[in-house]
Amino acid sequence: MDIPVKKLTRLLKPDQPVDVRAAAVVVFAELGVKDAEAAAELVARLDDESDAVRVPAIRAVGTLKIAKALPVLLDRIKGGGEEAALAAEAAAKLGAPAITALHTLMHQVVPGVRRYIAAALAGGGGSGAEVGASVLLEKDPQVTAAAAAAIIGRIPAMSPEQRADLAAGLVALSTNKKTKLPAASELPVVKVLASLNDPAAAAALWEWVLPPHSADVRAAALQAVGGWVQTPTKEQWRRLFACAAETEFRIAAPALMVLGRLPGAEKHVAEWVTLLRAPDMAARRLAMEKVGERDTEEVAIALMEQLGHPDRGVREAARARLVKLDHGRAALASAVGTAATADEAWSLARSLAPFFKTFPEEVKSSLLKQACTYLEADDHRADPLLFLLREADASALRNELFDRAVAKRKKKDYDTALQYLKLLARDPAAGFPMRLELAMGGLKLSSKDVAAESRANDHCLRHFEYAIGQNAAGVIEQIEKAKWLTEDDLFYLGFHFAERSGNEKDFGVAVLKQVVKASPRSKLGTAAKNKLKSVAADS
Repeated sequence: MDIPVKKLTRLLKPDQPVDVRAAAVVVFAELGVKDAEAAAELVARLDDESDAVRVPAIRAVGTLKIAKALPVLLDRIKGGGEEAALAAEAAAKLGAPAITALHTLMHQVVPGVRRYIAAALAGGGGSGAEVGASVLLEKDPQVTAAAAAAIIGRIPAMSPEQRADLAAGLVALSTNKKTKLPAASELPVVKVLASLNDPAAAAALWEWVLPPHSADVRAAALQAVGGWVQTPTKEQWRRLFACAAETEFRIAAPALMVLGRLPGAEKHVAEWVTLLRAPDMAARRLAMEKVGERDTEEVAIALMEQLGHPDRGVREAARARLVKLDHGRAALASAVGTAATADEAWSLARSLAPFFKTFPEEVKSSLLKQACTYLEADDHRADPLLFLLREADASALRNELFDRAVAKRKKKDYDTALQYLKLLARDPAAGFPMRLELAMGGLKLSSKDVAAESRANDHCLRHFEYAIGQNAAGVIEQIEKAKWLTEDDLFYLGFHFAERSGNEKDFGVAVLKQVVKASPRSKLGTAAKNKLKSVAADS
């Protein structure tokens, strides 16, 4: 159809209402009308008093590629603001001379305006694409960031060939040994290459994953290569593990994501074990998932180190794996015996308890020896060790402790013997011989004060009461065999029980008679005779 250009042009005149002028501008742009008179009027509308007209006019001159608008657009760019950004976009569509002018202008305006020009150059398409890519080499971070954002926004509309060409161009720029990329260009270039999603750029991006590049650059490069790598080379494995061990989480995180999905942990056990000592707990958790079930000494040692980690989750995860490994259980057992505090030892002992019964006898013997050392030093770290040994074989532990008590007593180390015997007495399963040994050991260390109040507070006499109640004849028999009990010990024992009644009195009388028989003419013998007479008189 015929377009009434003259009538439409008349609607652009300044004497028309604002809304009419604005509508006419939009119509010209949509219809793509190319007319000299209309073009001149559209250029004039760039200076319209109303922004409702100026803004669509700026867009229209770019759409219609009205070259005569370039000087006005360049002036508008210099002024900054929203219209400056629109003017830069419009100018970028006006052909090679406009692109050159924009590139020149970018170095003449304030930094805040440069980003508008950079974005326009990078997003202009056509001949502006090459200039836009070159803008990424600017030293102003705002300029390069704006250019990268514009290029990335244009990528979905690019053909595969255009994407490949852009990727190849950026790779060439980044790998040019004669012209090093400015620091401000590294991150934008990496972001564009990542957005292009072209595996051909992988080799260049791998060069950015390690220092001295900035953390942002390294993180972006790792995220990019992470989407492509399937079978890393030896060097790529090394770089991934190095990044995963970083203190910066934004660097460690993408490396961990790549490592997490890659198979082949068995080929890199040493690297995974090293990662168990990484500063970030996410790295440690992943390493535990990868090699935490390998039953080797190096893995067990590294897992043991996690038990001191401040994060409870890491500690529990390591402990859960250690108890399933032979080397892990051995390491835990060793750690229980060398724990710095009783609380630490208890924590380890509770983890080991369900499995300790299956431990080798040499491990149990070692822990028993350590437990006895702690017990004799009155160190509470003995308790968790004894708990473990009791869980494994309570009867064997009782017998071993009793044998040690008897051995100490035979060496006349009555204090130490009594420590073992008191421990045994807390066990409900401790039998008559153990409790009688405790009573006799206590008698040996008693003050033997025959005053009634002192005897009432003497624990060894309470133990004898219990033993007599169980088997009075057996107590007498053992007393007669106990050559290590002196006449002083026996007199005190007989003196106390001779004042009682029933079996206890009979026991006391029998013990006093034993004293008389052993030394009838001694002072103790005489005192025993006198006591026997006094209790006989009472009966």
